[in-house]
Amino acid sequence: MKLLLLVLFSNFIISCNSTQNTTKPKKTNVDYANTITAQELKKHLYIYAGDEMEGRMTGTKGQQMAADYIRNFYKAEGILPAPGTTNYYQEIPGSFFDRRKNAQPSENVAAYIKGSEKPDEVIVISAHLDHVGMDEDGNVFNGADDDGSGTVSILEIAQAFQQAVKEGNGPKRSILFLNVTGEEIGLYGSRYYTENPLFPLENTVCNLNIDMIGRIDPEKKDTPNYLYLIGSNKLSQELQDVSTEVNNTYTNLELDYKFDDPNDPNRFYYRSDHYNFAKNNIPIIFYFNGVHADYHKITDTPDKIEYDLMAKRAQLIFLTAWEISNRDQRISLNK
Repeated sequence: MKLLLLVLFSNFIISCNSTQNTTKPKKTNVDYANTITAQELKKHLYIYAGDEMEGRMTGTKGQQMAADYIRNFYKAEGILPAPGTTNYYQEIPGSFFDRRKNAQPSENVAAYIKGSEKPDEVIVISAHLDHVGMDEDGNVFNGADDDGSGTVSILEIAQAFQQAVKEGNGPKRSILFLNVTGEEIGLYGSRYYTENPLFPLENTVCNLNIDMIGRIDPEKKDTPNYLYLIGSNKLSQELQDVSTEVNNTYTNLELDYKFDDPNDPNRFYYRSDHYNFAKNNIPIIFYFNGVHADYHKITDTPDKIEYDLMAKRAQLIFLTAWEISNRDQRISLNK
């Protein structure tokens, strides 16, 4: 009898050890951030900023192809269309582009991950999907950095969040992946969204806007491990504090706030899609690498992109969104 009990006990111990050895540890935010890779970003961008997209001018065939590329990616990943869209599209009538002659309809592309605990609170991650088209000689303005870099970064960020969802680690708050049209011709897509929001603006926690994160400012050529952040404390010092803490913990980029200077002649704070959210008292961060010699030229091509650096910047944005979406308390506005 003693021998039988000893055998059974030994088998029990072996069984327990075997179970422990095969149980995988729960993945962390860093594990998901590391799925955002230079290789994947490059693969997307060579397509998205290729000549076939004809420069993605708002309302053209090339811009529609770009919107389709984004939508098809979300579909393939199983990321749902945002409520209120038509198969991921928030359709914008041509009449909305009121300063354009013969304006054609266009669309924002919006995908959505529902929060597990606070689904009514929404973090918007945005980038503009359009560029400036072609010149009279048929040369394509590829817009690899502006804003192909932001667009494909959103795709990779969305994929990382969706992988977390599949493994039971989804965000507590909802995430809206918003690819807006019409930025280059007047911030139209983001203005249309804020005037016709898919989620109430008062429930929008913040907007993280990505517009050009694939290149190096010539002034930073000797210190390229940087990213310009614009507007991050104008409405919420807590948002900037969270951003800083995340960066110091994980990515260790130099976060440069030089363009927050009210006297900066570039006035970048007013020149990308975050501004339409900020006008509605929604905290924002505008992520930006600065301008360069290829800005708005036919030479802004995918071969000029610093993919490793771009991946690191995109990982920072993902990790910031992760932290904001999973905090116990919603980030607060300045008093």
